[in-house]
Amino acid sequence: MNHVIPWLHRPRRDGRAPSRTDYAGAVYGSLLAASVIAASSVAGKFPRFETVVLLLVTGLVFWVAHVYAHLVGERSVGQLIDWSKVRQVGKSEWSIAEAAVLPAAVVAVSPVLGLSLTATGWLALTVAVAQQVSWAYIGAMHASASRREAAVEAAVNLVLGLVIVAAKAALGH
Repeated sequence: MNHVIPWLHRPRRDGRAPSRTDYAGAVYGSLLAASVIAASSVAGKFPRFETVVLLLVTGLVFWVAHVYAHLVGERSVGQLIDWSKVRQVGKSEWSIAEAAVLPAAVVAVSPVLGLSLTATGWLALTVAVAQQVSWAYIGAMHASASRREAAVEAAVNLVLGLVIVAAKAALGH
């Protein structure tokens, strides 16, 4: 019995080579950003600033961790690692760090919008989950999935995001 997800192995419909965009990293980074927002507290001297810093630093740390893990994995199978390879892997994994930028920007501009800390947290979380779902859908379409298959991927990511939303709501953050 074949348990392969078909659209992950199909050639692109337009015959072009795949782009360098790492949709999986963008989805992962968005889920990470949602988790950081959900776990962030409104306590502290400068809660908005602290949340922005926490989002950006967490995104960068996870990006470095993914680059490192990728390089160690390649080294463990006998591939030589040079600076061009480090740059290549760093570029391909960058979407993990990038995914923190939009939620961080929402938190940063929230005072200008007149949002309370609570409203800011919920808006930033909504943005993180929305971009996670969007990247999942776009990534599936880019991999030649049908609209139905892409919708399933988006729905799975929506459920993952809603689990974080539910945890935030249950914990009263």
